[in-house]
Amino acid sequence: QVQLVESGGGLVQAGGSLRLSCAVSGRTYNWWSVGWFRQAPGKEREFVAAIRWSGLSPTVADSGKGRFTIAADNDKKTVDLQMNSLKPEDTAVYYCARGRSTDGSGGAYTTATKYDDWGQGTQVTVSS
Repeated sequence: QVQLVESGGGLVQAGGSLRLSCAVSGRTYNWWSVGWFRQAPGKEREFVAAIRWSGLSPTVADSGKGRFTIAADNDKKTVDLQMNSLKPEDTAVYYCARGRSTDGSGGAYTTATKYDDWGQGTQVTVSS
């Protein structure tokens, strides 16, 4: 059974950085999608970034392009989300998730409904 545990959230001032980590337990496969999503109070869960477990096909939502980077470390069995130049609108609970496959073009899924297993989430708060 796969378990995902997020860490690295916290309180940071606008313009600061945080590095979130998603630790994956159990057997892993290169064709998995591993994604980061976030949900702010009163809003729907939204895609942040995703990558194949192999480390290929990283993709970042428009809201994070130029600021966020996603990377997989198979030795450590983690997928990290580096977030720079944080803004108050980045405040949310951040979740990592695992999808058992990839999209038709071999890229990681960007849609939450394609993901099967989720972590408990980690709070990120960016103060202005």
